[in-house]
Amino acid sequence: MKRKKVILPILFSALFVALVSIFLPIHKVFTFTEYRTDHPKTYYIKMADEQEFQIRYVHSIFLTDVVESYRVTHQNTIQSLSMQYEDVGIGLPGFAEEGESLSVKNGMYTLTYEHNIIPSFVLFIGDVNADLAFRYKGHEVDLKNYLTRGKSYTFRVQRQSFYQLMKGVNMNG
Repeated sequence: MKRKKVILPILFSALFVALVSIFLPIHKVFTFTEYRTDHPKTYYIKMADEQEFQIRYVHSIFLTDVVESYRVTHQNTIQSLSMQYEDVGIGLPGFAEEGESLSVKNGMYTLTYEHNIIPSFVLFIGDVNADLAFRYKGHEVDLKNYLTRGKSYTFRVQRQSFYQLMKGVNMNG
């Protein structure tokens, strides 16, 4: 009888700890969630301690690399840091707006943002054979290997539970 009194609370405690560890959103991840669909699928890349990341793509007209740099804030929002590119034109500005600065060095334009913080952004996956990559901690993930061309995805930084991660698609490789 005494044995049951000891084992039962231990079992309930273990079950409680297991449930909390499965459903508590403790894993910080970059997420790409299908946009404008009834059954959105989420793709994710696990975050480590590094707060900066980049998105690299080939401009559809100039066919040159564009690199957008970002930082994750303490509130899990996204701070735009800069955009680097070789050509000026469609989508690639030749001058700075208020709160921005533009410099040119060795033929490379760098547009720097002073204080541009957003909670998320929508990323369209074009149906062209041009690079679209996510860079984090020295690794590059080809987004077109995971995300569907012609669809849009909401990108954000979130904390997710183990259960949510199991329902999503891990893009860490």
